[in-house]
Amino acid sequence: MNSTMEAGVGGGGAAAVATEFLQIRLNHRHDPKENQCSSVLVKHIKAPVHLVWSLVRRFDQPQKYKPFVSRCVMKGDVGIGSVREVDVKSGLPATTSTERLELLDDDDHILGIKILGGDHRLKNYSSVVTVHPEVIDGRAGTMVIESFVVDVPEGNTRDETCYFVEALIRCNLKSLSNVCERMAADLDRI
Repeated sequence: MNSTMEAGVGGGGAAAVATEFLQIRLNHRHDPKENQCSSVLVKHIKAPVHLVWSLVRRFDQPQKYKPFVSRCVMKGDVGIGSVREVDVKSGLPATTSTERLELLDDDDHILGIKILGGDHRLKNYSSVVTVHPEVIDGRAGTMVIESFVVDVPEGNTRDETCYFVEALIRCNLKSLSNVCERMAADLDRI
């Protein structure tokens, strides 16, 4: 499994690294098969956990922070097992994705999804996102951890596949950070 840790913005030192490691061991274990790749990414956000979780948990509205999603249509209510149809903006090698909510834990801030289909090459893709409170520069912050496992498409290498998926997740996490930090700043002004 690859692991990409974004540099913590508030320091935190050994305790922060220990927390990351513990959370990865608890919630981000994937057992990739020979034809799969898996990775873990971490993002530290200068916004309180309740604010970050309020966006991450919205399985029905990923476009609130995911820049490549243009539209999301739910099939039924949001709950474990519910399915969404996502339209992808141009510029990516896909236009649609069908995804199922596998896990939604509001107490422990855990979201799990599985891609069921679509016109893309992410076969047997599943991911877990966890959201954890932390202190950044003396203020309430959030550590977001996202992990995934996916089949390596024929004609691609494990490294190429991981690099592509990690780039998408990094972009989503950066956008999540921007949106949440802007929302936190707006709340501070009130």
